[in-house]
Amino acid sequence: MSGTTDFLPPELLGGQRPCLLVVDDEPLNVQALYTVFAKDCQVLVATDGESALALCARRQPDLVLLDIGMPGIDGFEVCRRLQAHPSTRGVPVIFVTARDDADAETQGLSCGAVDFIVKPIHPAIVRARVRTHLTLKLQSDLLRQMVFIDGLTGVHNRRFFDERLDAEWGRAMRNRTPLSLLMVDIDHFKRLNDQLGHQAGDQRLRQVAEVLRRCIRRTSDVVARYGGEEFACVLPDSEPDAVMLLGRMIVERVREDIGQLHPDHPSTVSVGVACKPADFDPRHGGFQDLLALADSQLYAAKAAGRNTLRGRVIGQAEALALPSMSLAGN
Repeated sequence: MSGTTDFLPPELLGGQRPCLLVVDDEPLNVQALYTVFAKDCQVLVATDGESALALCARRQPDLVLLDIGMPGIDGFEVCRRLQAHPSTRGVPVIFVTARDDADAETQGLSCGAVDFIVKPIHPAIVRARVRTHLTLKLQSDLLRQMVFIDGLTGVHNRRFFDERLDAEWGRAMRNRTPLSLLMVDIDHFKRLNDQLGHQAGDQRLRQVAEVLRRCIRRTSDVVARYGGEEFACVLPDSEPDAVMLLGRMIVERVREDIGQLHPDHPSTVSVGVACKPADFDPRHGGFQDLLALADSQLYAAKAAGRNTLRGRVIGQAEALALPSMSLAGN
């Protein structure tokens, strides 16, 4: 983090250095921009348009510094594709190019770029412009996060879950990686609300959300309140066996950590697991089918007596094996 506080307001950084992607086929140009920003930012490099798009698909940068003339697809087309894709539409693009004609600048801004800088660069000016656009981008990200947070539990809300599941499904299909989904429902929640009141119900929701946060800690994973007393978790790059073990841990932690806070209403949850294998054929379904499968497995856990979990791999008829430790009880 050294050197970041004089570049961007620290409250926007969240403990991380901003990530810049430099796209240029000339090593001297790459080195010049790297020298300007290496102290304050994590700098990624691509030397052609295809590589830049592939890198953005794997890891979204906070800002792109993009040349126009490159082998293969040019910078204008790279910018268009970034702006056309939902996962990179919000990433600001600044053209850094030797072209200084008005037509090029007009075309670049029409493609969706936020700024246009002519080489040779002046380090202080480039830093100032990048700082301005990074600040605007990070402020927008913070506001977006606030819109996507459930006010009661502090985890993400249904709107964020829907968008993230769609995006993670697309990424998993492109990269041929597994993707898993957990649906978690608080057992006998209506009875708790009816007998102890909504404040007790709200407390139980917050407690279960906290257990989920403690159990699901990878930065790539998402915990969201799906609706009412139900939560949903998106788990990229997660294999079925690992997800079933995670589901078992959630069931046990809820029962052990908060199950006795209201002795007449012990807390348990039911969990449904759905997994997309790495080699899943897209002709056999989409993310809606993964969600429907997780929901059906949640109902199967409820039908099995609650306080347990059930799971399946999409496209396969066999149920996933329960982890070896029994969850029976209560």
